[in-house]
Amino acid sequence: MNSPSTETLEKPIYTEEEFALIDPKHVPGHVVIIMDGNRRWAKAQGLPAEMGHWQGAEQLDIIVRAAAELGIKTLTVYSFSTENWNRPRHEVDMIMQLLEAYLKNKKEVLVKEGVRLNTIGDTERLPDPVKKALSETIQATKNGDQIDLILALNYGGRDEIRRAFLKMSQAEKEGKLVWDKITEETISLYLDTARWKDPDLFIRPSGEHRVSNFLIWQISYSEMYVTDVLWPDFSPKNLLEAVIDYQKRHRRYGG
Repeated sequence: MNSPSTETLEKPIYTEEEFALIDPKHVPGHVVIIMDGNRRWAKAQGLPAEMGHWQGAEQLDIIVRAAAELGIKTLTVYSFSTENWNRPRHEVDMIMQLLEAYLKNKKEVLVKEGVRLNTIGDTERLPDPVKKALSETIQATKNGDQIDLILALNYGGRDEIRRAFLKMSQAEKEGKLVWDKITEETISLYLDTARWKDPDLFIRPSGEHRVSNFLIWQISYSEMYVTDVLWPDFSPKNLLEAVIDYQKRHRRYGG
């Protein structure tokens, strides 16, 4: 199996006619996607599971470019959950190898396209080669100004909240926090996502109508878009359709 390629498309992804379908002033600033359906895609194609993950990695490269073209400023993708460690060992090892290869092979492309890479989740459990590749790519892309790409790695929404409370407990011991004055905003400041605004649009490929322990604090008021398309087939056209659907809605924020 080859690693994700280093190639990138040079011409624009969207046509002028497609751009005319959206209101550039009402593009969701932060979009999150659960990259679901890799194994089902591979099975449907008669291919081993690793080929589904490989194709999913290739598709991410295209969707990042498409999101940037649409004016989306932050794209967060569920790459590897805390529950994914329960998968067969050989599959987990393959995903980690693929992640390392993606980071190494795409680093120059990300820099060229102005993508700033970041992560959320407890990355300490990741293999050392992956952590090294992550650190190097994050450093190389730190000046990217077109779009923030956030990889959720060893991430779980409940685990994130647990870790946030541990940090708040330590802050309280150091006199930096008063427990009876904690607000929702205080908790948000101790989450992995503190530096980014809450998601505007939550996209779920593969037809599943659940959030799967992903950003459960942050998506309280996000608009949700579900499509039956599996992630390896999720195209710029599908992303455009999600944005068009988002722009038809009136966000109520619980009101």
